[in-house]
Amino acid sequence: MKIAFHKYQGTGNDFIIIDNYHQAVPELSTKQIKKLCDRHFGIGADGLMLLNKKQGYDFEMKYYNADGNESTMCGNGGRCLVKFAHESGIHKTTYQFYAIDGEHEAEIEDGDKVSLKMKDVNRVDYYSGYAVLNTGSPHFVKFAANVEDIDVVETGRGIRYSDQFSQEGINVNFVETIGEDQIFVRTYERGVEDETLSCGTGVTAAALLAAHNENGFNTVDVKTPGGSLSVEYNKIDDDHFNDIWLCGPAVLVFKGEVEV
Repeated sequence: MKIAFHKYQGTGNDFIIIDNYHQAVPELSTKQIKKLCDRHFGIGADGLMLLNKKQGYDFEMKYYNADGNESTMCGNGGRCLVKFAHESGIHKTTYQFYAIDGEHEAEIEDGDKVSLKMKDVNRVDYYSGYAVLNTGSPHFVKFAANVEDIDVVETGRGIRYSDQFSQEGINVNFVETIGEDQIFVRTYERGVEDETLSCGTGVTAAALLAAHNENGFNTVDVKTPGGSLSVEYNKIDDDHFNDIWLCGPAVLVFKGEVEV
């Protein structure tokens, strides 16, 4: 059967979006989702999302990685789904939607800019040379010099499949400070098993650790290989952050029908 789809991208992090608000789409298998996300034999994307109906919310976000498995929260995916909801006729000043990690709030401003409120962070594990925290998805964050020169795929894969992280998997971020309140982030994503041009939850994790204020309000501008984002948040202390907003563009690439 044929299924209608839209493809969106947020700073190069690209997603297949299927409107299932009226529950008219048959359940897709892991194999089918993986094929749709394949860049040679399918549409091509870092992930696939369903926009579902959920009582008490504007919609529900159902997210799958490119490997076909349902995954944890995707920040750029959430922003793209909000933009899709708006362009599909769900017009709100403020959106309230439900994802795998709970409730989220979002706003659309200045055309393509979508701001998404992320979950509070109440724990950061600090190690020698890196930190681990969960911003809706688990992230390894390492600050380094000359991040542009790092082999992100080889190094990131080694960390992701190390004895410490292989069982549950982890996303791996390499972060470089490039200016006052500015960082550059490259990310190896589990589930994609490759470097992506941007990762919203990874950008958020890196920005929290790059706070310029010891506590209180912070804004960090983030450059990724796919474009620029900003993260605004309140730092309570080194382990606690709230009122976290991921802000940046979400853009329709194309739409069509695909045989499944």
